[in-house]
Amino acid sequence: MASALAADPGIGRVIGVDTVPPSSLTRDGGALLGRTEFVRIDLRTPDIAQVISAEDVDTVVHMSLVSEPAKSRSAMMEHNVIGTMQLLAACQRSAMVRRVVVRSTTAVYGSSPHAPAVFTEDTEPVDVPHSGYAKDAIEIEGYVRGFARRRSDVVTSTLRFANLMGPRVDSPLTRYFSQPVLPTVFGFDPRLQFVHEDDVVEVMCRMAVEDRPGVFNVSGDGVLLLSQCVRRSGRTGLPVPSPAFGVLGMLARTTGLVDFSPEQLALMSHGRVVDTTRLAATLAWRPKFTTAAAFDDFLQSRGTGADRTAALVDWLSGLATRR
Repeated sequence: MASALAADPGIGRVIGVDTVPPSSLTRDGGALLGRTEFVRIDLRTPDIAQVISAEDVDTVVHMSLVSEPAKSRSAMMEHNVIGTMQLLAACQRSAMVRRVVVRSTTAVYGSSPHAPAVFTEDTEPVDVPHSGYAKDAIEIEGYVRGFARRRSDVVTSTLRFANLMGPRVDSPLTRYFSQPVLPTVFGFDPRLQFVHEDDVVEVMCRMAVEDRPGVFNVSGDGVLLLSQCVRRSGRTGLPVPSPAFGVLGMLARTTGLVDFSPEQLALMSHGRVVDTTRLAATLAWRPKFTTAAAFDDFLQSRGTGADRTAALVDWLSGLATRR
């Protein structure tokens, strides 16, 4: 995203803030980042306010939402929640900031057997997530709403992304689909949605240069059943009872292979589907990748590729269902 923004001649400066330099900066001298300037700052400290004030920043894009703990759950929470609080406090004190864009997640809706078939932006979650990544995202969105009320002169946009998928995405879900055997919850075949990393960048860039206030769901069109994902991946599915799936998740976290949090386990049981009509109408935009295409691109990047036979079976299954 920094590279895309830096390539826009209409943008004066692009300043990237993080605790460590991005790998592209250290690997090739920053060629991938273009004219992006990097500043090493921990968002949990008030130092971010100095950058926003000194550099006359007018647009802030907050993308640093960590989905799994690198060291501990408390450190993850501090990074997500405390870091966002410090950033929004700095924006509130700035007279120059006029646009704030925040990355969130559809995990705020939770995954529950009592949930509606499709979530809109105005749907209240039936079972509010009480732990991990989803809980952090809910708290973050609460602080964003408070900021928007206090600074009504600032255009505030919140983007709830479905699970990211693509060649460069490294997440608990992509690592799950990279395993040779994929445990599934016996008796459940959840509906899943993915958004391709390229579409994520495009939407974020649009929001960074346009005044589009509000909350928006972002996902590729269509859905995939978990069973369809397993067939497309060419892996072996292993249906196990729900308690055993939870035990496997804990063992996977212990070994460091896959960090499956409780909300991820719920997703693999009940799934989650969101409506993206509001985003399409506001931006007059559709994602380049459907959910299936995003997943296939991820598989091909791992040397697996989409299974054409499985795709045909999926199509025939859908045809039989419609009849």
